Amino acid sequence: MSILESNKEGWEYLREIPVFAKLPEKQLEIIHNHTIERRFRKGMIIFLEGDTGEGFHYVKSGKVKVLRTSDDGREHIIKILGAGEIFAEVLMFNNRPYPATAVAVEPSCIGMIRNIDLEQLVLTNNELALQLIKALSQRLIYAQQKIKNLALNDVMSRTVEVLLRLGQEQGDIKDNGVIELALDLSRQDLANLVGTTRETVTRTLSSLKKDKFIDFDGQKIRILDVEYLRRFIS
Repeated sequence: MSILESNKEGWEYLREIPVFAKLPEKQLEIIHNHTIERRFRKGMIIFLEGDTGEGFHYVKSGKVKVLRTSDDGREHIIKILGAGEIFAEVLMFNNRPYPATAVAVEPSCIGMIRNIDLEQLVLTNNELALQLIKALSQRLIYAQQKIKNLALNDVMSRTVEVLLRLGQEQGDIKDNGVIELALDLSRQDLANLVGTTRETVTRTLSSLKKDKFIDFDGQKIRILDVEYLRRFIS
């Protein structure tokens, strides 16, 4: 369970969430009034795979990992989400259990809109409906790309693809073009994202560091040669 549930004053933060950003102020205020805000400590479960689905979620601040657990107990991380990103959107317009588990990677503030409220909002707002359709389409494309990567690419290519994607979504681009990632993720979490073992991803990162394509210490990873890595996976 969350450690706090509240409705924060002011709807301006919704402008930072792409799916809501283009909506008029009146609609943003309505969405805000229907939002349940919850705060989670690092490691707290937001919802469990198989639980009754409550609604549409978005990350207001912090980071969330969405994962599934295999029959033998192994975790497979589907995605790491940062501020402004949505999740559990597949439950829109249907009453189904959550298809995956969501866990706070760091202290996080999560917004949730119950399905019944979201359906009413969509019925009265064509722009919101269009944005949600686009979001679902982007998630489908992401899923297809991940399946293709797992099927066709080797571990090195998959590791590079994950690093570049995390860099684009959550990295800090320095003046010299270096992308710095401050990941509160274990090597096992990173391995789960890549779809390999912790030992293999550790060896792959060490190889990339030896060739001076990346550097790392602690939880920070710096992508030193972005263009080369992009060519590497193209």
